Amino acid sequence: MSVTGLRFAGTRALLVELSSLDSVLALHAHLLGSPLPGQIDVLAAASTVLIKCDTRAHALKARAAVERLELGAAPAASGEIVEIPVNYDGEDLAEVARLAGLSPEGVVNAHIGQLWTAAFGGFAPGFAYLVGEDHVLDVPRRDTPRTAVPAGAVALAGGYSAVYPRKSPGGWQLIGHTSTVMWDLERANPALIRPQDRVRFVPARESIAARSETAALNAPPHTEDIQQEHGITQQQPVSQSAAQTAAEPQAAKQSGTAGSSLEVVSPGLRSLLQDLGRPGLGDLGVSASGAVDPSAARQANRLAGNGSGDAVIENLFGSLVLRARGDQVLAVTGARVELTINPSGRRPAQDAPFALLDGETLALGPATTGLQAYVAVRGGIEVEPVLGSRSTDTMSGLGPAPLAAGSVLPIGQTTNRHVVGTPEPSALRVAPGEAATLRITAGPRDDWFGAAGLERLTGQKWLASSASDRIGLRLELPDGAKGSAAPASLARIREGELKSEGVVAGSLQVPPSGLPVLFLADHPVTGGYPVIAAVVPEDLPVAAQLPPGTTIRFVLVDPDTLQATGTAGATTSLEGPRP
Repeated sequence: MSVTGLRFAGTRALLVELSSLDSVLALHAHLLGSPLPGQIDVLAAASTVLIKCDTRAHALKARAAVERLELGAAPAASGEIVEIPVNYDGEDLAEVARLAGLSPEGVVNAHIGQLWTAAFGGFAPGFAYLVGEDHVLDVPRRDTPRTAVPAGAVALAGGYSAVYPRKSPGGWQLIGHTSTVMWDLERANPALIRPQDRVRFVPARESIAARSETAALNAPPHTEDIQQEHGITQQQPVSQSAAQTAAEPQAAKQSGTAGSSLEVVSPGLRSLLQDLGRPGLGDLGVSASGAVDPSAARQANRLAGNGSGDAVIENLFGSLVLRARGDQVLAVTGARVELTINPSGRRPAQDAPFALLDGETLALGPATTGLQAYVAVRGGIEVEPVLGSRSTDTMSGLGPAPLAAGSVLPIGQTTNRHVVGTPEPSALRVAPGEAATLRITAGPRDDWFGAAGLERLTGQKWLASSASDRIGLRLELPDGAKGSAAPASLARIREGELKSEGVVAGSLQVPPSGLPVLFLADHPVTGGYPVIAAVVPEDLPVAAQLPPGTTIRFVLVDPDTLQATGTAGATTSLEGPRP
């Protein structure tokens, strides 16, 4: 294993740069088999491994451990062999043939004539980067990405092949399609292809003929035995609509029983179920998600006497109306909203527990400060978890669907719970009309912008865009003040494109526009644009509550003390190239 560099990604993650994909796979396999203390997730990419830790102290220890580590070659692929039937009718098949110097038939033969290995996941749940046995089909991405690539599209780019698990934007070259479902929550392992699995693509008609021949030669019980003996997973084709449905959000449980529950009379602009998320699934392309302001969510649960990880309602901009079925104890935190209980007209306080009796309704007024209000009910909301969490991931489509009028949310048991809390000060750290200051640490790719880039990032004001969402807070430039230099976007000092690599919540990724995007709870697990800096985890609840038009200033801080450095800082690379 050859480490060429170590960079911190925020205060609690380490980005390890390696000399080859074999080194990436060797380190990734080692960390999965022997996790480091405090390791939350480990994500392999083309030339890096991202190690996410729970604390700064554990991130520092991870750096020391990687520096001492001596590993040999990557282990041989040990996963299953997955056969995927493909109809080779992709829109870019002719262009791929031109780029590869082959005929379209030659492209198909090259694609089916080798065994592909799943090196790593990312981008979306069920999306696997497949490495072939040769470089014949090493073609670039499209100059202009498509706004929508259909589920099941079989594609090539940058030496990799992949199958899009659901409809999504994409810039890869499309050579065909399959009806095989790549991501299905009904399976024990939702991802059909996992890292270290091997994939054989076959023309769809030949695959059908092969299955028919196998069925004729072998009785059904023996067919399964033969497949297991060879480690082959046969996935029966299903319709494209079923493939997309498998990745769509699950509808919130509708209950007509007499059990204790909350009925949604009106969800307001948007109301979602959230808990503390599903960390540790980055290899499957699944982000942690969870409450975008976890401080407010924890506070609501604490006041209601719940555990910190119980599901709550995350409501955007207020105007949520709930009706109690059975007597309930609730607490509302986060964004400032006026609470009204009808028909009594009572006005309970925020940040304190209160009773909502059977048949009464609770109405949240419009948010006056902040964006997200959190509603906890004693007992927690007991919808079916997805991959260990009840959170809605708006990017991947995992978890319960957004709440709608008529949704009925079952409430868990209230026995053996914590004592209901006492009133607390608000956890909201946003003031109306005031600029927000967010602390950042440089890197991991600040060297793509130089000292001038960091100075521009921290030396001028930015505005929160109305295009922001749970995936990211998008930044805009304010109008220049009279007599001062006009604000400007960030400019790269390096040419070329960055290979996709793991990213953390808080990353300030800079696309070609030069206007940063601050990744929030539902961010993609990998990104292909350089990250100039990362907001410290302690300030992410502030970023999540900033309304459109809020002025933002970034302050560079020391990653250990979180105190301002007073300078633009330097690259976070901790080591130069190794021989």
